[in-house]
Amino acid sequence: MAPKILFDCDTGIDDAMMLLYLAAEVRAGSAELVGVGTVHGNVDSATGAANTLRVLELAGLDGVPVAVGAGRPMAQDVHFAVDWHGSNGLADLDLPEPQGAPTGESAPAQLVRLARAHPGELTIVATGPLTNLGAALLLDTELPSLVREVVVMGGAFDHPGNITTHAEANIWHDPEAADLVFAADWPVVLVPLDATHPTAVEADWLARLAAHDAPVARFASQIMEWYADAYTPTLKRRGAVVHDALAAMLALDPGLGEYVERAVRVELRGELTRGTTVWDARSLPASDARRPVRVAVGSDVDAFRERLLAAVLSF
Repeated sequence: MAPKILFDCDTGIDDAMMLLYLAAEVRAGSAELVGVGTVHGNVDSATGAANTLRVLELAGLDGVPVAVGAGRPMAQDVHFAVDWHGSNGLADLDLPEPQGAPTGESAPAQLVRLARAHPGELTIVATGPLTNLGAALLLDTELPSLVREVVVMGGAFDHPGNITTHAEANIWHDPEAADLVFAADWPVVLVPLDATHPTAVEADWLARLAAHDAPVARFASQIMEWYADAYTPTLKRRGAVVHDALAAMLALDPGLGEYVERAVRVELRGELTRGTTVWDARSLPASDARRPVRVAVGSDVDAFRERLLAAVLSF
């Protein structure tokens, strides 16, 4: 059976590329997308929902329920990433309004409802701040026993942070919610910057994408050129890191990655380290009572790049 996927995202550029990848997998019968929830992060959650609908409609994936979720974190001010994704989250392209509309259900409520409708079958792929997942855990204490797996794009361990010196953006945007997710008794796969940054697509990949003029490829090329403009000073070469697509790919094909298992905690109080993901990497017997998280520490980079390009060009 194709895995049932619920995406929780803050649809900016890498989320959009992730949705295009998943839409290709759905068309191939390799996945079933049962719903999408949006959260504050790259953009506000309402704009993220509109962007999600736009991308799904462009990919011919109509009828997927999209629910607007949390508009702010649990315990701090909200921040957006307009410098990286544009004021509308999609490279400031002048895009038409989506034909569809959000369902009216909140994203945490949708998550709980779908988990109860498909007990033991639902894979949650979360590529934004984890506020919706944290709220869902507070809504339904039985939720961890109902979910097959949670795949999170977030965190940094041996890699520098990308929003502060130590913290990755998705975790930093709501550290309290992230720590709730890592403390819950459900299977979690964490895809941190340590795994995503080595997969950066580069100038030749962007050129291969730009050589195709189908509507989906043209849209993907436009947003990725914006993203490369933002990323090039960091990478010191032309390219961009499509973080969220790696999380989606590992959710469908875990064998593409390399992993270690560690209990993970989030620093909540440090003046310089709030939002940092922490694991105990010492070669000592595990003393943390938390359920270990399966942390991706690497992947087949060439396969990732080729699969993502093939998915986008399949439309």
